[in-house]
Amino acid sequence: MAFGAFGTTTAAPVEPAARRRSPIALFLLLPGILYLGLFFLVPLVSLVITSLQEPDPLIFGTFQNAFRWENYVAVLEQYWPQAVRSFGYAALATFFALLIGFPLAYFIGITLRRFPLLQALALVLVIAPFFISFLLRTLAWKQLFSDEGPVVGFLSALSILPEGAAITGSAFAVVFGITYNFIPFMTLPIYTSLERLDLRYVEAGGDLYASPASTFFRVTLPLAAPGIMSGTLLTFIPASGDYINASREFLGSTDTAMIGTVIEANFLVLQNFPAAASLSIILMAVILVLVSFYVKRSGTDDLL
Repeated sequence: MAFGAFGTTTAAPVEPAARRRSPIALFLLLPGILYLGLFFLVPLVSLVITSLQEPDPLIFGTFQNAFRWENYVAVLEQYWPQAVRSFGYAALATFFALLIGFPLAYFIGITLRRFPLLQALALVLVIAPFFISFLLRTLAWKQLFSDEGPVVGFLSALSILPEGAAITGSAFAVVFGITYNFIPFMTLPIYTSLERLDLRYVEAGGDLYASPASTFFRVTLPLAAPGIMSGTLLTFIPASGDYINASREFLGSTDTAMIGTVIEANFLVLQNFPAAASLSIILMAVILVLVSFYVKRSGTDDLL
């Protein structure tokens, strides 16, 4: 406390709580910081270093640091069709997942709100695919879509599918597999937003003589926007790097190879580690740019 010019007392400035650093808080943050540094930052730095290497001319199958930025140009020139295909398939799968996931989330979060038991059961059915391995689910669809499977037989009997045509190995099968596997990632965030929706807003729209469609687009949809944005990101990001559905061993073929499939082949089959690392860095950079642009344009900057 200090005295002013006319003998009045003035209180000493109080340090804001945000500026006070608690040693306990920093100590509690230390495990998380170490975890992120060890399992995120270190692999990322290692991946960047690997992407700049070149083959060792003396020892086959080994690489040496050379800071070859040409690796990025080379992989882009060679694999740009797979990169474009990856983002195209991911965008289609995200769109179809939204078309399926939003009505499903609306039904569970709004229609079944009066029936808690049925709501919980429906929510469990959405989560149920997570109880089975991603690989097993995709293999099951491969069997269903095989040339001897029931789907091809049924479509051929109705003359919808031409004779000799196949579903597996097509773009339809890959997009279908990605959509199916990521529907829960789209549905759950939208359900979370709709489950918290105050239905009195919807009733107010009806009281103000708004049509059901107008109430949906001007009340329900804007309030569900955070869930839609989160579901879109949770679907598009992993779908862009998916390498299982597009693989020849599952639903894809050589003509449907995605960037994830190419990265896997360069790492495990060709053992061209610099090319695989360069593709991985490019994939991460493009996804970061696309997601940032999408979030900015959607007006949901707080998601970043």
